[in-house]
Amino acid sequence: MISFKNVTKKYDNFVAVDNITLNINRGEFVVLIGPSGCGKTTTLRMINRLIEPTEGTIYINGTDIGKLDAVELRRNIGYVIQQIALFPHMTIAQNIGLVPYLKNWPEKKRRERVEELLEFVGMPPAEFYNRYPNELSGGQQQRIGVARALAADPDIILMDEPFGAVDPITRATLQEELLRMQDKLEKTIVFVTHDIDEALKLADRIAIMKEGRVLQYDSPNQLLTNPSHGFVEEFIGRDRLLKQPEFINVIDVMIKNPVTILPERTLTQALEKMRQEKVDSLMVVDQSGRFMGLTTARDVLENFERAERVSEILTTDVHYVDEDANVSQVLAIMAQKRVGYVPVISGDNKLKGLITRSSLVNVLGQRLNT
Repeated sequence: MISFKNVTKKYDNFVAVDNITLNINRGEFVVLIGPSGCGKTTTLRMINRLIEPTEGTIYINGTDIGKLDAVELRRNIGYVIQQIALFPHMTIAQNIGLVPYLKNWPEKKRRERVEELLEFVGMPPAEFYNRYPNELSGGQQQRIGVARALAADPDIILMDEPFGAVDPITRATLQEELLRMQDKLEKTIVFVTHDIDEALKLADRIAIMKEGRVLQYDSPNQLLTNPSHGFVEEFIGRDRLLKQPEFINVIDVMIKNPVTILPERTLTQALEKMRQEKVDSLMVVDQSGRFMGLTTARDVLENFERAERVSEILTTDVHYVDEDANVSQVLAIMAQKRVGYVPVISGDNKLKGLITRSSLVNVLGQRLNT
């Protein structure tokens, strides 16, 4: 959808953007982030040619945007900024319908589009259509800014710190609304922020920048679990895995070879295996590796005189997660069900791994200390 090929922007001897090459896929939500002066806003503004690159080429759908009419290019790209920049002398309807007006849409079509977008951003047309920007709160003005960016139904939306000027509660609400909007519309969004929490919450992929360069361009999960650069790890925060366990996949932290036993084994064999492996529970699987349940040392000892086989005492009502789950889901099960272990089961009911409280603490501790 959008491709940067060896793009550089210089101001005299200052290099604002230094030889960037990256691709943004259609329908992807990409966040550019880094410290002040890293080049993220310059990179964003080169997409709609508010800033022209010194070297390199930017393509949209394979077309060199440098060969397109800049005004027409901008009319086909939504743009939302922190200052919102609504025209104070124009009504809300006129602000939203500005680009369709410039594109010569018929009046009836413009009105229908404005009403549709007001409904979409949760601002009823009957109440807001003829109002003016100074009659709205900051959050309402930002919603109108987003509606205006969507007015001509562009494929690409650029957002430059759009929620930076609103209070934290309004900001969180607007973030949720933006995610809801993206789920429905699947636009290609390039979003600039300095807030790593906002980036992790919103993005499909994040480009972490420093001194005009992209140090790592990856999914939030990869950035958290496999930072490729010391600055990336420092910028994200080494303890963020503990604060945001929803970004850690269970397959990355589970015990991959949990101790198992067949259901036809005797209780004596079960006790001996626990002793040898230094565990107090066994995952019970059949010959094909299909998960059947579990048994603990307590189960064995309490039933030693009345039962003979593991199959007679195994617990089948076990709370488990699949391979796509994250650590946050595991922690919720442990807290709500008061269990200390959660098996990881594949779609065909095969045992893939096990997460215990102790293994979780050990793995996360190792990650923080590396």
